Amino acid sequence: MKITLTNDVLAVVIDTHGAELQSIDNIRTGRHYLWHGDKAYWGRRSPVLFPIVGSLWDGTFRMDGKEYGLGQHGFARDMEFAVMENVPENEAWFVLEANDETMMKYPRNFRLEIGYSLIGERVTVMWRVVNNDALRMSFQIGAHPAFNYPDFSSADPIHAYFTTDGGKILYSQIIAEKGCIGDETMEVKADSDGLVPVTGATYSRGALIFADNQVHRVSMLSKDKRPYVTLMFSAPLVGLWSPSGQAPFMCIEPWWGRADKVGYEGEFAERQYVNHLEPGETFEASYMMIFDEV
Repeated sequence: MKITLTNDVLAVVIDTHGAELQSIDNIRTGRHYLWHGDKAYWGRRSPVLFPIVGSLWDGTFRMDGKEYGLGQHGFARDMEFAVMENVPENEAWFVLEANDETMMKYPRNFRLEIGYSLIGERVTVMWRVVNNDALRMSFQIGAHPAFNYPDFSSADPIHAYFTTDGGKILYSQIIAEKGCIGDETMEVKADSDGLVPVTGATYSRGALIFADNQVHRVSMLSKDKRPYVTLMFSAPLVGLWSPSGQAPFMCIEPWWGRADKVGYEGEFAERQYVNHLEPGETFEASYMMIFDEV
């Protein structure tokens, strides 16, 4: 089932499957901001990553003395959410609760609520994670929205630009093996205007991963440097990614979590960039997308 939020600027559609954004369209200009999920490049649009972000080393984790298998980015993106009732105007909320299927993969009794708010040209994505278990709960959560390059042409040497609040030199962690993080880092330098060009080679080594609170704002600009979309967040990490130099979109991904280090075989609770909830506690986080007319 799909839920639609509209005002005089934007129309936003969310599917109960994965509580995933399906489209964000400018009513005035007809521009489609969100990637439409063509499987020729990438079949998703804006999945929510839970209870892990990225990959586990060898696809397994250890909790309570047992080993569990879990695919990349967890299971929430592939599950059906219920629609929550009696929510504020201009908002839509969805909920997923632990069940027999999830407990086989991740042995905690959780409640995951995902909300969307539309005000003017701004869409805010809100998350609440509740620990309904008798044991401490460790988890990760992240966003993965994909945005169309404005007026894309594969022949263009520059598809877009991005800029951040993190200064002119950033340090990206590098995915090394099996989707996991190695020890190498890479400098990402902005030009004199604070812009980084996005070319066919930008993501040739995989996602750019800016960790340790280097960045809390990312803006994508058109190839002629006009504002397009900005994400603002408090997440400690953000990933930027496109599946190939010919793909007509890129993802801007605030993360409260990250893939394992190469070779990690420790406890889930001791993974890097993991969040913890005691029984009865609630974790809340959000990020905002601001859209410009171009």
